[in-house]
Amino acid sequence: MNNWFHSWRAAVRIARRDAWRYKGRSFLVLAMIALPILGVSAADLTLRSSELSTGEKLARSMGAADARVVDPGYGGAPIYQNPVEQDSMPVGDFDNKPWPQGETDVAKVFPPNAKVLADSSGAGKLRTAHGLLQTEIREFKAADPMARGIMSLQDGRFPERADEVAATTRFLESSGLGIGSTVAARGLEREYRIVGSYELPDDLKAVQVNALPGAFLAPLGKALEKAGLPGTQTTTTHLLSLARSADTDGFTWNMVQQANAKGVVVLSRAVALAPPADADVPLFQQEGWGNYAGSGAADAAALAAVGTVVGLAMLEICLLAGPAFAVGARRSRRQLGLVGANGGDRRHIRAIVLAGGLVIGLAAAVVGTVLGLILAFVLQPVLEESFGQRFGAFDVRPLELLGIGLLAVLTGLLAAVVPAVTSSRQTVLASLTGRRGVRRSSRVLPLVGLGAVLLGAAIALYGSVYSSQFALVAGGSALAELGVVAMTPALVGLFGRTGRWLPLSPRLALRDAVRNRGRTAPAVAAVLAAVAGTVAVATYQASDDAQQRAAYEARLPHGAVSVMVGEGGGRDVPVVRDAVQKNLPVAVRADVDRIVVGKASCEMYGDGEGCGRHEVVTPPANVCPLWAPTADGSDPADKYTKAERRKLAQDWRCKEMPGVTYTESGLVVGDAKLLTVLGIKDPAAAKALGEGKVVSFSRTLVDADGKLAVKVITDSAKAEEAMAEGKEPPGKVTSFAAYQVAKGTQSYGVAGIVPPAAAKAAGLTTVPLGAYFSTDRMPSTEQRQKLDDELARTGAAVDLHVEEGFVSKNSIVLLSLTVFAGLITIGAAGIATGLAQADAEADLKTLAAVGAPPRVRRTLSGFQCGVVAVMGVLLGSAAGVLPAIGLRLTEQRQQTSWYEQALDSGGTMDAPHVPIIIPWETLAALLVAVPLGAALLAALVTRSRGALARRAAT
Repeated sequence: MNNWFHSWRAAVRIARRDAWRYKGRSFLVLAMIALPILGVSAADLTLRSSELSTGEKLARSMGAADARVVDPGYGGAPIYQNPVEQDSMPVGDFDNKPWPQGETDVAKVFPPNAKVLADSSGAGKLRTAHGLLQTEIREFKAADPMARGIMSLQDGRFPERADEVAATTRFLESSGLGIGSTVAARGLEREYRIVGSYELPDDLKAVQVNALPGAFLAPLGKALEKAGLPGTQTTTTHLLSLARSADTDGFTWNMVQQANAKGVVVLSRAVALAPPADADVPLFQQEGWGNYAGSGAADAAALAAVGTVVGLAMLEICLLAGPAFAVGARRSRRQLGLVGANGGDRRHIRAIVLAGGLVIGLAAAVVGTVLGLILAFVLQPVLEESFGQRFGAFDVRPLELLGIGLLAVLTGLLAAVVPAVTSSRQTVLASLTGRRGVRRSSRVLPLVGLGAVLLGAAIALYGSVYSSQFALVAGGSALAELGVVAMTPALVGLFGRTGRWLPLSPRLALRDAVRNRGRTAPAVAAVLAAVAGTVAVATYQASDDAQQRAAYEARLPHGAVSVMVGEGGGRDVPVVRDAVQKNLPVAVRADVDRIVVGKASCEMYGDGEGCGRHEVVTPPANVCPLWAPTADGSDPADKYTKAERRKLAQDWRCKEMPGVTYTESGLVVGDAKLLTVLGIKDPAAAKALGEGKVVSFSRTLVDADGKLAVKVITDSAKAEEAMAEGKEPPGKVTSFAAYQVAKGTQSYGVAGIVPPAAAKAAGLTTVPLGAYFSTDRMPSTEQRQKLDDELARTGAAVDLHVEEGFVSKNSIVLLSLTVFAGLITIGAAGIATGLAQADAEADLKTLAAVGAPPRVRRTLSGFQCGVVAVMGVLLGSAAGVLPAIGLRLTEQRQQTSWYEQALDSGGTMDAPHVPIIIPWETLAALLVAVPLGAALLAALVTRSRGALARRAAT
């Protein structure tokens, strides 16, 4: 034991001195190991800090209160609730009857002597420096000690008077106002002075103002009602603080269940800190409910993903750092030979080389962990702003950081294993004389690698064709890639046979790479691993991008614009139309109106008291049999067999699905200009509109006599009651002469166009809805910003859409992956080139001695780097396509299975389209640009002349 300790102590001292002597090589290896440790430790600190404890969550939701009381809206009916969430359901069976609705008197569950704090929220349009801004209005006594932690005061103070408000920092930024400014709501003459700014720790992007209870929402509601404008809906919850006594344990689970029996949801601090067992929660015993917070499968999947990433990172580091240790051991072979000459055996030599990995690993662990701490601390405010919420306390977990640091040590030791074994096998004479000897490449390793490639490909093929398990595809692809890595030395030798057709410098570079496979193969394998992962992800992303492009449903022709306002009876529509006309390059403008039932101020879909709605009556002959209502309320698809359902799913009555619509019926009131904007070139349709006929874009809406029927329902509440009972809602039906456009015409969600004259003749009330515009060119960013600013000044809830076509979200991902692979490739090739120069210094001196021009050294260096990059990129591209194809085939099988199940159950979805696309642009960049860039960079940073050394004494 004592001899072992002293020998390792000496080995560590030798390794430390050697690392300090060759600082450049040591720094290179340290950086390779420390960078991943920096990233992992910073990610760990950020993740742990972002995870809020139960106490922190409670402080943000209920401050210092004991409970928050919520009305679930079931009219006082008994309920079941989640003990720690707001999920709830009424007690009883409501399959064939409507769920209970209505307000509940929550005050009946307040315990005696409890302190109560109301928290009300609504919304309104507030006047700002730029116009009007939709803002959440919260009435809450934020200065009360019970509210501490819900709002974080940034500057000033919370309101203390009825004419004061505080505002979130995001509201002040958006509105152009500040502390001391006054703000007013649209429709309310009363002004409020801003006395402070605050933020919501859970929502930093909230646009909100805070007022005292009863100071803002009630006056605003009365003013809007008086002006005939839509009011604001207010929701109120209550915070409770129980009177403290020796026998008070807070709001217990029994108390919560007693409140549930009265139809009230209670979120309790005591229950959240010590939740009951799932068996004691009635909600979790109901069908379709459960506590899924601790999913073992999800945890296992997350653990597998983390393990895979960590394993690949360690493999990458070992592949890159291993040659560095090998070259270091080779440069120190005389020192190692002296150890052997003075009685040291192979285990001492192995210990010295392994100690080098230990020393570098320890240094990398310390440096990476410290830098990770600093990086996480510095980036925390930036990440908080990006995520839109504050993290909890800066959570440093020493055991996790120690484990990450040990990972660096383990990586350093693993990277030094092969060089240690290789160095220990050299004879003392070879080490002292500097002779390397002749070693044959392993004949077994390539065969093992070939077997792994075939086995991995077979597993991936089975997983993609005969199974739906992604793990099989991923595992098989990883095994195949490891097999290619094992075959790399042999493949490098095959590349060497192409040298006979190359000029001098590339031939020397290729010959040097083949002769020194110990440092070339790991570097090629590292490039292979990086490129294979990038090609796999890029292929998958490109295929998914093509699938999304095919599934994209344009709302308008490319470059067209639509603007809709569905509130206020169309009062703001003329101003909105003119704003778009003025700020965008409009070619054709088509104004559209909507049919309104009841008061002109009624909103769409029958919202508002005394308002109704309208709908298009589908002729019985055009109703899809799979959707036709039945007398007993059963599913109509149950009457058919699976084969009949699949056949009916292809019926034209079942395939016509509505797109994006702006009205409840899909009908708009307009003229022939709308046809022009929508790109519909049908002279007969324009003529029909001129004759007062309705133009229909759906065959299901027009009967055999060419009529389109519209039902006017004056009472939406009675209509809902009738539908709940399985009856047709009562209403007046009006028929219009209709023109049916040709099959396949793209109408962009418009079911039909009603001429204004036809609507007026039928006695239908119409109000302005908006307009469609075609443009001469795509609106610029500056034009959009000016328009948005002017629309904001109107204060209307405007739905503006500019059709830009399908915008790929994966292009940035592909670009990032290409850049990442390029950096890794250049880095790995550069490391291999640096090691080659250090290892082949004698050969370079020989070239200079025999009269080689100075540029040969630079050219040779560039080609050495390029050779490694080319070999790695070629092998990686071939290896990376396999997993992507396998995953896409697996997805195709799954989606086809879901599609067939949907058809069997009466669904009418389209057949899945899962293309496989090879990203040739990415491959071209990797195959051409990256090796070329690596070669040029290596040539530029290499000195043309090297110093001639004196002849070594013999």
